Amino acid sequence: MSDAEVDRLFQAFADTTRRDIVAKVTVGERSVSELAAHYAMSFAAVQKHVAVLERAAVITKHKRGREQIVRVRLDTIAKARALLDTYEEIWRQRVDRIDDLLSQDEKG
Repeated sequence: MSDAEVDRLFQAFADTTRRDIVAKVTVGERSVSELAAHYAMSFAAVQKHVAVLERAAVITKHKRGREQIVRVRLDTIAKARALLDTYEEIWRQRVDRIDDLLSQDEKG
């Protein structure tokens, strides 16, 4: 993933409402109207959250009649997981290295 893609992804997940929208559409696709009914904000505000998720490629939107249907992009969720796994591995290696250095000090 490019730096810009990673930035958009983390920006998308940085908001509680957007994370909740992703959780809802992971279970099954929903219309924007259905999603909006769950939040104490305007329909336009929910549309803006959906747009942020769409720009980050976390969800897709397609028309079904007069409704906009939102669906999760599992490939992007998998990329996010792989990225976080990479960061976790980096930090685990650093902790292991610190442990090794401390062990050497104790023996030395």
